[in-house]
Amino acid sequence: MISHPSRHCTVELQALPSRIGQVRRIVSAQLRYWHLDPLIDRAALGVTELLTNVHRHAQPDKMCTVEIELLLGRLMVSVHDHDPRLPVVEDMPDSLLEAEGLATCGRGLAMVAAVSESWGVRPDGESGKVVWFALSAPAATPAASARPARPPRRLAGEKSGRVHAEVDHAVDGRRAEHAPARSAVVG
Repeated sequence: MISHPSRHCTVELQALPSRIGQVRRIVSAQLRYWHLDPLIDRAALGVTELLTNVHRHAQPDKMCTVEIELLLGRLMVSVHDHDPRLPVVEDMPDSLLEAEGLATCGRGLAMVAAVSESWGVRPDGESGKVVWFALSAPAATPAASARPARPPRRLAGEKSGRVHAEVDHAVDGRRAEHAPARSAVVG
């Protein structure tokens, strides 16, 4: 079931690998619809990590609910599951390269912490918990809110004036914001 009145979206699912990819695409599409493209990569990574934890660790079942909500300039992403056990967070080394060997697990919540502004976990009644993270939404600019959701379609045979792709580069070593994809092919 998917609901998305206003700035709230809820998806109920069984946390299986194929469903996790589907939810990642749903979250990405919802953020595009809300014109929150700069948050897509971080939100998709975070929700993937939280759902993977449900898949790997939750008992007695893998049923869960993903909620995304934009409230007061913050995007809240949460995953509710039926396992009351709270996750154990291991200390993250300063660098992933310094991590113990080449371990392929145990870093999910550390990655969520690294890409989000805040995160946490809380019990949800007697039989469950909620793991959440928050991202600051970019301030809406008048030009961005006036921009149509999709670029206008070109008629067959009409050529675009663009010949290059627009790319944001990180100057200070921090991650560049998500840039909309543009075709580098003329015509």
